[in-house]
Amino acid sequence: MGNGEARVRGLAARAGGWSARHRWAAVGIWVLFVVLAMGLGSAAGRVDVKDSDQLKGETHTAAKIIEDAGIDEPASETVLIQARDSGLKATDAEFRDAVTAVVQAVEGTGRVTDATSPYDTKTISKDGRSALVQFDMRGEADTAGERVEPVLKAVEGVQKDHASLRIEEIGGASMMKTFDDAFGDDFKKAEYSAVPVALGILLIAFGALVAALLPVALAITAIMATMGLMGVVSHAVPMTDAANSVMLLVGLAVGVDYCLFYLRREREERAAGRDAQTALRIAAATSGRAIVVSGVTVCVAMAGMLFTGLAEFEAMGLASLMVVAVAMVGSVTVLPALLSLLGERVEKGRIPFLRRRKQGGNGESRFWTAVLRRVLARPVVSVAVAAGALLAIAAPAVGMKTQNLTLDQEFGDSLPIVQTYNRLNEAFPGGSDPAEVVVRADDINAPEVRSALADFRERAVSSGASRGPVEIKLHDAQNLAFVYVPLVGGSDLDKAGASLEKLRDDVRPATLGKVDGIEAPITGQVAGSKDFNDQLAGAVVPVFAFVVVFAFALMLLSFRSLTIALTSIVLNLLSVGAAYGILVAVFQHGWGASLVGAEGVGAIITWLPLFLFVILFGLSMDYHVFVVSRIREARLRGLETKDAIRHGVVTTAGVVTSAAVIMVAVFAIFGTLSMQSMKQMGVGLAAAVLIDATIIRGVLLPAVMALLGERNWYLPKWLHRLPDLTHDEAPQAVAGPAARDDKGEPIRV
Repeated sequence: MGNGEARVRGLAARAGGWSARHRWAAVGIWVLFVVLAMGLGSAAGRVDVKDSDQLKGETHTAAKIIEDAGIDEPASETVLIQARDSGLKATDAEFRDAVTAVVQAVEGTGRVTDATSPYDTKTISKDGRSALVQFDMRGEADTAGERVEPVLKAVEGVQKDHASLRIEEIGGASMMKTFDDAFGDDFKKAEYSAVPVALGILLIAFGALVAALLPVALAITAIMATMGLMGVVSHAVPMTDAANSVMLLVGLAVGVDYCLFYLRREREERAAGRDAQTALRIAAATSGRAIVVSGVTVCVAMAGMLFTGLAEFEAMGLASLMVVAVAMVGSVTVLPALLSLLGERVEKGRIPFLRRRKQGGNGESRFWTAVLRRVLARPVVSVAVAAGALLAIAAPAVGMKTQNLTLDQEFGDSLPIVQTYNRLNEAFPGGSDPAEVVVRADDINAPEVRSALADFRERAVSSGASRGPVEIKLHDAQNLAFVYVPLVGGSDLDKAGASLEKLRDDVRPATLGKVDGIEAPITGQVAGSKDFNDQLAGAVVPVFAFVVVFAFALMLLSFRSLTIALTSIVLNLLSVGAAYGILVAVFQHGWGASLVGAEGVGAIITWLPLFLFVILFGLSMDYHVFVVSRIREARLRGLETKDAIRHGVVTTAGVVTSAAVIMVAVFAIFGTLSMQSMKQMGVGLAAAVLIDATIIRGVLLPAVMALLGERNWYLPKWLHRLPDLTHDEAPQAVAGPAARDDKGEPIRV
């Protein structure tokens, strides 16, 4: 092995070598793959998750019963009519006139059906100051928001004629329209601005337009191909809009990162005097291999979402897994071909005022050289300070409270409809989000069934679970009955959840449960939230175990070091814990929330902790694999462990910093959205990546490795039979003496 040609081992090295030799074929195959994927996806169409498949438990059972019966539940709307002062009552003539005017106005639009007067349905508050006019929108519920505007205007017209009353509409359709108008462009703006932000940062990092465009082009083509594949795969695993957004977020992050790692290494080798062919071969064997290890680890982490049993998570996990796999394949195939084709032209489009900053010797960062000098001089102090700081940041996570955010928590008081929601819940606790009991019987009109329904209605109120009114809608043809029960507790999900338990555990068994052949699952927003929480709680341990065990195994096989595998897991868990702590401090307790344009809402949205764990555990491996690979490489060349650590960290600092800045910037965009759940996701991801790229990779990792010394490369003899997935040595490595331990034996790095 006296030259760099003697041995080519490893998938990435072979793929990069083939692509560099068959440049046009590699580019053509990639373009064909992207076009075919998009064409197949367009032809197949996308299948979205059905309501009946969103959750398990009673919520799923209820949705399945409704679906099997062929009933399309309409979007229900409510008009709150409320006296502005305590003098006017629902029994007064002016109030009655307003009720009549509202019923006539909404019916006059031709867009509604089944409009009911509060005097018939008894939907008048206990203090007599508030009443509800209820009706359903014609047509499909999913598109009701597009047809509700004339109804809203009709209600506004009645409001103008009755200044002493507050007349406001709220419901599924009106909320859909309000949110689409207020926030519908939020996600599009975030998605569209992510690419220019990434490109701008890459321009600063590379100082050349062509070099900056390559990572963005790779990420975009990977995203385009994955969108097509999602259409095909959705026929087996249905997709969601949320999966699209997450796929774009992850695809842009890893696509840019992988290309950045590869491109920086190739340029570094060229700057060191390598010819173009050798530089590409080194980049393929080193950065290419790091990309494969990182990509497989991220895919494994994303696959953890498939174990939740939740359709939304399964869709997000599969979409993320696919885009990472596509970006990884593109990075080790088409990228070497493009670099070989471009050659020196990769430096085209130099930006005059963005001249590349000169770094220390061999591409080393001056800043991180200074930091590493202090860290490696006092590794014990560095570990104590860095780990202590991260544990302190993570401490608030111990008291984390998770729940699905209510309307006012999600949007604050920024929208008038949120204020209407609060007023309605105050006057009619639980009226805005009632529990829905779906009753199926052999004969819904049988005397014993009708008697049980009446008993259920009475006991729901007498038990304290509801203050009424309890409404029953019969569907004789399908032998179904829908029972709507406003829950005591209203928008307070803890109290409403206790009311739901009374219905499920006490009221239902004592009434409907005594009739043979009756099914009566209870659904609704509160029930859905509880079923979601229960299922998610059951998925935490399997997902956690799957991700950690497989990540450990991959690191063990990739670096053939038990120590590296263990420290990788511990450091990643520290990073995730710190992200949790920041989330709880900012969004649950409100500490510094105003700095990110948020507010303390008392809870973290239910799905976020597990989602963050999977995403962050995967993405943080990007930096870890890249840095540790360079440290291993330097140690293999014969450098002492501390020197190898210093070299590995400072030579990768530039690319890790650039990649982290891009990720933080993209994730931070989502932190600027209006919805609290999106703010939580954006801030959590951005904070974790920032911590990971600085404290973890720049301080804690080198300090821990310095303390461990040669034990970093420890592999028990009984594990020597494991497959060897380490990459080839770079040409400059084999030119010098092999690294040996204290006994003179070659080091198995």
